[in-house]
Amino acid sequence: MRAMNDLDAARDTLAALGRGFHAHGWVPATAGNFSIRLDNGQIVMTRSGRHKGRLTAEGFMRLDGLGQPLDEGTPSAEAGLHVALYRRWPEIRCVLHTHSPRATVLSRRRGKHVTLADYELLKAFDGIDTHEMEIELPVFDNDQDIAALGARVNTWLDRHPAPPGYLIRGHGLYTWGRNPEATERHVEALEFLFECELLASR
Repeated sequence: MRAMNDLDAARDTLAALGRGFHAHGWVPATAGNFSIRLDNGQIVMTRSGRHKGRLTAEGFMRLDGLGQPLDEGTPSAEAGLHVALYRRWPEIRCVLHTHSPRATVLSRRRGKHVTLADYELLKAFDGIDTHEMEIELPVFDNDQDIAALGARVNTWLDRHPAPPGYLIRGHGLYTWGRNPEATERHVEALEFLFECELLASR
């Protein structure tokens, strides 16, 4: 994409991701939320209740680094989860939240985490160059109190190595990356791995 201070480029990039993810069935109806952090620290985020397969420029709004709206309207109800990730890791520039059937079902079948071990596709994640390892994705119980959910996520992240994403039970996946391309790669890799886990458990 163009420079990360380009508002139009950020909106175009997220709209394209929305169309692609919707075509895969990963963001049905108005599910999911996306964001990009610009060079100036502002966050470009999807507005609440927008269909992710049909996003236009009006489907986004800007937030400051604390999550306060800079434009009129209502951001995603889960904006606080995006802001918490950006504040934790200054190097990440994109957060994507999807509601795929695989992520939803797997999160309901597992306990407090999903372990992904010995898959070749683990090398899709930054810093991994061998299949001979495992990663652990935490699974958090869903909560309409986003501040409480965010506090549980932060507590877990304080105590464990950084995962490439996390699951919310019966809800979906959060993942992030150093740019939108890396974050899209993480979504695709995790979706493949979730399918493998579900097939293996039949």
